[in-house]
Amino acid sequence: MGNRKKLVWIGTLAFCVIGAAVFFFFRGKGTEEKRYEEVRPRRGTIRSAVSTTGAVEPQNRLKIQSSVGGRIEEILVEEGKYVNKGEVLAMLSSTERAALLDAAKLQGKSEQGYWQKVYKETAVIAPMTGQVIVRSVDPGQTVTTSDSLFVISDRLIVKAYVDETDIGKVKIGQKAEIGLDAYPDIRVNGVVGHIYYESHLQNNVNIYYVDIIPESVPDVFRSGMSANIDIMIERRENVLLLPVGAVQGRNGGSVVMLKGMRSDQPPVFRKVTTGMQDDRNIEILEGIAESAVVLMPDTSFVLPSKNGGSNPFMPKRPPAQRR
Repeated sequence: MGNRKKLVWIGTLAFCVIGAAVFFFFRGKGTEEKRYEEVRPRRGTIRSAVSTTGAVEPQNRLKIQSSVGGRIEEILVEEGKYVNKGEVLAMLSSTERAALLDAAKLQGKSEQGYWQKVYKETAVIAPMTGQVIVRSVDPGQTVTTSDSLFVISDRLIVKAYVDETDIGKVKIGQKAEIGLDAYPDIRVNGVVGHIYYESHLQNNVNIYYVDIIPESVPDVFRSGMSANIDIMIERRENVLLLPVGAVQGRNGGSVVMLKGMRSDQPPVFRKVTTGMQDDRNIEILEGIAESAVVLMPDTSFVLPSKNGGSNPFMPKRPPAQRR
């Protein structure tokens, strides 16, 4: 019987301690005043964009193969060089010429020189104007008619991967901004040049390829580089803007909280008409002027003050010892 009374006494004491802790904890939170930040509408630019990823690729990529099999005698271009249509890229000896020259070389230089003049080399010629982005052969290498000797690109573009939910917003001629993962400080302006008609399945999502033509191609651009693209859907300048957090939804509309004209006047809610919105700002079409002072809830976390109470479960600094 004594043990039972002891258990009841301990349970009652524990309940009182927990109740007191909860009371002081919520008392401290209840006395914390709600904070507001004063903001003023400002004039600025807001835009709507489709943000996606892509890769740097040649607009027209052409593999150069030899019309005859044989041995590469001389390479006249290197990777990165711009060539014109009809320019000689390499000189090649056909299989028969290479065998004949090797046999003549054993008979002396005069015999070899004779056959070099009589039996001419075959020239590998650029079929279009562009940049050599791949050189796959070296002098002395034996090649066949199916081997790729060079790859020429007329220019580098960015192929964007646009989700099917956004492709309806993209139009030919829209401006775009291009950034490279390898060079985050470089931004290049471009324009939508072509929208592909066939979709592709990527990570179980239908995407469409969109060609973005850069206004200028920096030297750091390389085929295969990963890119970030913002396709500009709409842009408005010199419009009235507020932070997104300053506009609240109420009764199916949008309202803002205006500061009272006098210090003793409470805030009032004003209905506004909104327009475009991005990650930070929202356009205000009607309802307030530039001189208005809008109260925006301060969402930053602030610890309760000492006067308002504290959390009794938080560890406390031990008191200083007297000397």
